[in-house]
Amino acid sequence: MTRILTLMTLAIIAVASIAAAPTAMDKAAQDYNQELYNKALAAYLAQAKTGEVSAGLYYNIGNTYYRLKDNAHAILYYERALLLEPGNSDARYNLDFVRTRAGIDQEQGSNILVVWIESAVGRLSSNAWAYIALAAFLLMLAAIAAYIWLDTVAWRKVGFFGAIVALLVTMVSMVCAWHMRARAQGHNQAIVITGPTALSTSPRTPKDKTEVAFELTPGFKVTIIDRVTTAGAVWCHVETANRRQAWINARDIEVI
Repeated sequence: MTRILTLMTLAIIAVASIAAAPTAMDKAAQDYNQELYNKALAAYLAQAKTGEVSAGLYYNIGNTYYRLKDNAHAILYYERALLLEPGNSDARYNLDFVRTRAGIDQEQGSNILVVWIESAVGRLSSNAWAYIALAAFLLMLAAIAAYIWLDTVAWRKVGFFGAIVALLVTMVSMVCAWHMRARAQGHNQAIVITGPTALSTSPRTPKDKTEVAFELTPGFKVTIIDRVTTAGAVWCHVETANRRQAWINARDIEVI
C-alpha cells in the first residue's frame, strides 16, 4: 500500500511539474517583455506555422512587428487577428494607431457611407450576425402571433409593425453574415509589404513612368481581383478602397 501511495505521489508531482513548466508562448511573452523582440517574433511565427493560430497569436505578432518598426507586417497581422475575431477591440485600436503613425490614409477618396457601413459590419463575425438573424426571425414569429391572436388593437399594431421591423433586421443580418463569411473565406485581401511600390497598368514591370498607374506605401490594403502568370512571375490585379485598379507583383504583397 505504501508503494502505491508513493507511486501516486510521484505521478502527481510529475504532472504538476509539467503543468507548471512554461510553454513556448509563455517564453515568447517573457522575451517580448524583456524587449528581446526578435526572439519573441521567431517563437510566435513558429507557432503560427503549426496551424494552431488564434486572434491572440496574430495580435501578439502584430505588436512584435511594430516594436521592430515593421509597420507593414504589423498591419498585416492585426488584419489577420480581426479576420478571426472582428470584435477584437485591441487589434482594431492598434491597427488604426499603426496606420496613423505610418501616415496611411486607407480610405482616402472612398465613399464615406460605404466606409462607415463596412466598418460597422466588420465589427461582428459571421456567426454573430447569424445569431442576430435567428433572434430577429424568432421575434418576427412572436410578433406575427401577437398580431393574429391578440384582441387588443394596440397590441395588434405592435405585432404588425414589430414583425416588419424584425423581418428587415433578419434580412440585413443574413446579408451581413454572408458578407463576413465570404470575406473570411475569400482570401482576396492583401497588404502591400514592400515599397513604396509602383503599380503597373499591365501585368509586367513598368518600363517607364507612362506604365506606372500609381504608387502604394507598405501597409496599404488592397483587394485582389485576378491573378496571372507572366514570364514566370505572378501578377495580381488589385483594387484600392477608392476603386483605383492596377497590377502589382505578387511578391510585393501578402494575403491577409
